[in-house]
Formats: sequence, structure tokens, C-alpha cells
Amino acid sequence: MRKIIFITGGQRSGKSRYAQGLAEKYAANPLYLATARHWDDDFEKRISRHQEDRGEKWTTLEEEKQLSTHDLSGKTVVLDCITLWLTNIFHDNRYDLDSSLLEAKAEWNRFIRQDFTLIVVSNEIGMSVHATDEISRHFTDLQGWMNQYIAETADEVCFMVSGIPLKIKSV
Repeated sequence: MRKIIFITGGQRSGKSRYAQGLAEKYAANPLYLATARHWDDDFEKRISRHQEDRGEKWTTLEEEKQLSTHDLSGKTVVLDCITLWLTNIFHDNRYDLDSSLLEAKAEWNRFIRQDFTLIVVSNEIGMSVHATDEISRHFTDLQGWMNQYIAETADEVCFMVSGIPLKIKSV
């Protein structure tokens, strides 16, 4: 039976740590689906830190965009994170908001057809200062619309604040 748990919040709010703890309660050997593109040295450091945090019981699968190409049926999966996945889609679509949103929704719909426990990590980037340039404003819109779309498909939604999970939806 498919179960989707959506965890969102601000940067460094404890989302990934909470998602990993949940996954370890569901499965002895969860799978970490990493969407980060290896952009620069800083991202390499972030990726290494996340890998060290998870430990040996985790299997890691890296996928920048095509989430649905992997058969994850029967697994407990942490997808970390929607923001980086959308960054890859937005960048590859030359910052076109409409085509990026269409692509992301279509890929999400294909991906969640699987029978798995999916714990999804995302960011609430629209809760801060208003972006000063058009591309950033469009990305904030893309992120917000996809968060709403994913939350609608989720069985549970959790908002993280200062490491504390606040349940905002439970089916």
C-alpha cells in the first residue's frame, strides 16, 4: 500500500533529520533518493555531510530529474529534496515557469504510482523576503505550486520549525 509523508519547512529546520528518523522506523534498510546536482564544492560538502549522517544501513540512489524511472515498490524511500529536483528541472527548461511546472507535475504523477512508503522533503522558500529578480520570483512560485500539489497527494503533511514537527495533515 502506498503512503506519502510530506515534510516541509525552512532551511536548517530539521526536515532531513526528521525524515530519516521516520524512515528508520518504517524499515531496517531505507533508501535515500538524492536529487542534488553536483554544482560546486559547497554542494559536494553538503552531500558528504548528508551521507555521513545516514550511516551504513541506508542505500543511496542519485536521480536529478527522472524519479519515475526507478522501481521502488515495496521500499521505504526518503526523497530529499523537492527544491533541488525543481532547481534541476527549472534550469534545464531555461527558467521557463510554465514548462517546468508541467514537467514536474507529470513526473510526480508517474512517480507516485508505485507501491511504497515515500517520505518527501521540501522547502518553504516563499516565507522569507520577496525575491528581487524575475527568475527567483518564478522559482518561488514554482516551488510553492509544487508544494501544494505534492501536499494534496500526501497522506500526511508535516511542517518543521526549529527541529519540531508540526502535523498539519493526516488522513
